[in-house]
Amino acid sequence: MPYPIEHKLVIAVASSALFDLAESDRVFREQGEKAYRQYQEAHLDKPLDKGVAFPFVRRFLSVNQKFPEQCPVEVVLLSRNSAITGKRVFHSIHHHGLDITRAAFLEGKSPYAYIPAFNAALFLSGNENDVLQAIDYGHPAGTVLPSQVVDDTDDAELRIAFDFDGVIADDASERVYKDGSLEEFQEHETSRSHIPHNPGPLGGLFRKLAHLQQLEDQAVAEDPDYRRVLRTAIVTARNAPSHERVITTLEHWGVNANEVFFLGGMKKDRILSVLKPHMFFDDQRSHLESDAGDIPMVHIPFGVANLG
Repeated sequence: MPYPIEHKLVIAVASSALFDLAESDRVFREQGEKAYRQYQEAHLDKPLDKGVAFPFVRRFLSVNQKFPEQCPVEVVLLSRNSAITGKRVFHSIHHHGLDITRAAFLEGKSPYAYIPAFNAALFLSGNENDVLQAIDYGHPAGTVLPSQVVDDTDDAELRIAFDFDGVIADDASERVYKDGSLEEFQEHETSRSHIPHNPGPLGGLFRKLAHLQQLEDQAVAEDPDYRRVLRTAIVTARNAPSHERVITTLEHWGVNANEVFFLGGMKKDRILSVLKPHMFFDDQRSHLESDAGDIPMVHIPFGVANLG
């Protein structure tokens, strides 16, 4: 029997994020649902290529291989496919050796309502409307943006990078910045440097990842040769003196990141191109750019940064 899902760090993923569905989507758009069903049946034994989220998901699931007794993580498939047209997705999951066993097939309906039912700390999808609906209902979700798929099988480490405001924390400070000047923002944050932020849409995910790292800390203490899987980073446009409130927040939550970058408005790609995260989460699309186009970016459509 599977371990209780309530005891796991769960990530829900749409097939549009996990696999490359460009050709399948083209058939659906140009020829309709019947042709799409026939296309998937005809290509049932042809595995789908890896999608943008695949390298992230594969490494995330590898945590269970390190801790087979606890099996602390799980990935759940939430799909707009019907169960029939979704057969190819599960054939592809099996082909690529991903340990994904739970799924919901919703025959064209948005899956956002089922995010809490599966105890998911994150929903990843290539469908922007599904993500917007999830965020509107207070569920943690992000839109996986198109990029090159780079999956180095010799690199076992999972690197996850987050923006801070509007992602880990709420957007209260961003609102101050948008409504005023940089000087007013710095003064606001400095005067509240002792007051932790409220969590943002991915605050729960960040804290659960930190607890997973504590499990790895224990493994290192028991075996100095243990090789860590997880490495986290915060990459924020903040700089001193507004940096102190970020640290206060992390201390208050009892968590930390392996690396924290306060860039003062410097282009984030300069850091990300060195860090090479398998996923970078930001609430501002203007920050989700990579000159090489090989960094998996996820847009969190939350808060003041996304008001039209």
